[in-house]
Formats: sequence, structure tokens, C-alpha cells
Amino acid sequence: MTSVLFDLSFYLAAPFWLLVVLAPKWTWTRRVVGSPWVVAPTLVVWLVLAVPVMGELVPLVLSPTLDGLVAFTRDDAALAALWAQIIAWDLFIGRWMYLDSRERDVHPLVMGPMLVLTVLLSPIGLPLYLATRGLLTRRPD
Repeated sequence: MTSVLFDLSFYLAAPFWLLVVLAPKWTWTRRVVGSPWVVAPTLVVWLVLAVPVMGELVPLVLSPTLDGLVAFTRDDAALAALWAQIIAWDLFIGRWMYLDSRERDVHPLVMGPMLVLTVLLSPIGLPLYLATRGLLTRRPD
């Protein structure tokens, strides 16, 4: 069951990524992705995975240590919960990037690769977008 939920966390986010990358100017894309609730399905998966390990998770986040995190992630459900959290966070960041880029009229051919990079490695995609938008656009009044 954990493996199914692990996979599900990505598959629930994938349609939103496809919309912002492949159909960024479609009216429905902005309507759908405009809601911060697009991350909710993945967070539901996180909740299902996290509740059974909450007894270990709460002390870990209150007093984090590397050894504690390593021990925590040895449990498949704990690691899958962390993965679902990462997927939800990446989607939230990608959603913000998409909305901000539409507001600033950044061309979809510029944004598509950055959004793909964000879904794969958001710690690279987000600063790349921030640098790019600084070079290409000015904030609307």
C-alpha cells in the first residue's frame, strides 16, 4: 500500500504540471492552477502516510537531527510521506512561478523548461526563474 501511495502522490500532481507546461495560455489552466488547493490531493496522500508515523515525526521536527532523520526515513511509510510533502511543495512553487510568469508575460517557451526543472529539482528551478524574471521583466505597477 505504501508503494501505491508513493506513486499516487506524483500522479495526483502530474495533471497540474502538464497544464502549466503544455497548455500555459489555455483559459482553464489559469482557472485550475489559480487555486492553491491544487496541492490538496497530494497533501491527502501525505496525511494518510504521515498519521501512522506521527509519533516519530513530531519529535523529529521539534528537535531535528541528521541521525534522527536517517532513522525516520528507514521506514517506507515515513519516506513516502516525505516524498509526498516534497511533491506538494514543488507543485506549490511551480504554481506560484506559473502565475507570476503569466502576470509578467514571460513567454511559455522560456517557462516550460524552468517548470520542468522545478518539478525535477525545485531548488534549481526556483532561483533560475527568479534570476530570469529579473532579467526579462519588470514588476507590473
